[in-house]
Amino acid sequence: MALANVTLKSNKTTGSKMTKAKSSSKKSLALPKELLLQMHSLMVKSRVLEERLIKIYKAGEAYFWIGAPGEEAFGVPLGLLVDKGQGPAHDYLHLHYRGTPTLVAMGMPMIDSIRLIMNRATDTSTGGRNFSNHYCYPQWNVVPVSSPIEVQYGMAIGTAHVQRRTKGRGLSVVTGGDAGTAEGDFATCLIWASRPGAELPLLITVQNNKWGISTSYDTQHGETHVADRGKAFNIRTRVINGNDPIETYLALEEEMAYIRKNRKPVLLEAEVSRLYGHSSATGANLIPEKDCLLNFEKLLLQQGLLKEQQAKKIWSDFEEEARKAQETVRTEPPPTSESVWDHVYANGENADWRKF
Repeated sequence: MALANVTLKSNKTTGSKMTKAKSSSKKSLALPKELLLQMHSLMVKSRVLEERLIKIYKAGEAYFWIGAPGEEAFGVPLGLLVDKGQGPAHDYLHLHYRGTPTLVAMGMPMIDSIRLIMNRATDTSTGGRNFSNHYCYPQWNVVPVSSPIEVQYGMAIGTAHVQRRTKGRGLSVVTGGDAGTAEGDFATCLIWASRPGAELPLLITVQNNKWGISTSYDTQHGETHVADRGKAFNIRTRVINGNDPIETYLALEEEMAYIRKNRKPVLLEAEVSRLYGHSSATGANLIPEKDCLLNFEKLLLQQGLLKEQQAKKIWSDFEEEARKAQETVRTEPPPTSESVWDHVYANGENADWRKF
């Protein structure tokens, strides 16, 4: 494989100690050129898809949008590093509503996400009955995304318990935002993941975009970093620049390897951007924050790993794919009223109270 030298902020962690990367501390690291270009392509695909979802909402073809523009540098590496499969031998993902980059990296077609936001019966995640970014892929251990804030932190304990008992290499991953860590579910997760002698193989992540809808992080948190809370539980902790896909990939690779080997939890905080606000409820308009994708693309161009014409084609090809997917979904039917009873109970068991 061809290697590309890149500059990355140093960020080393041992035990329960946490160190934050400083701009003055840099060293040269290498990732395969093919991997760098793959990450770029997937980040573009995710961004184009999310911007298509916003257009669909603003055109009146969807009721609500919430998503992940600005989190591609975290989500794509995560999707590439998980052990995809079904059952406790593979990784479980308990995602929140900003999981598009992760699912795109795992192989989700654009049309799946568009069917979801346009509430079509063909939606493989919910049958057309939930919001955008509320994914569910049992074949990949992607647990249904839930709208109540941070409940996924409590749910992740369950799959991690199963994986502890089966003693394989599988781990559980849970994601969430900084504001939601005020919920009790987050504290519950830290407690149950770290019990002495019963630690869980759990990657606990927080994507800190510094906002809770319209409330600033700085007005709500007494701790310097959300990850500081892990220290009280002797959990290995780490803070990374989630706007740098290279740093993120290497950090996630290291921490996931630690969990697989030691069967103990890690609390990882990724500092990210929120480029289109919280959701359609706040306008879904572009906000001038750090853009991880444009910065990464600029780096690849400067390093000679990507040509400008190649970059333009990647963007245009995904734009065309998203447009065609939307046109296809427009012709598909919404869910029927009777289908509301489907998938309530396992194995097709009747859920219609009128038929009990």
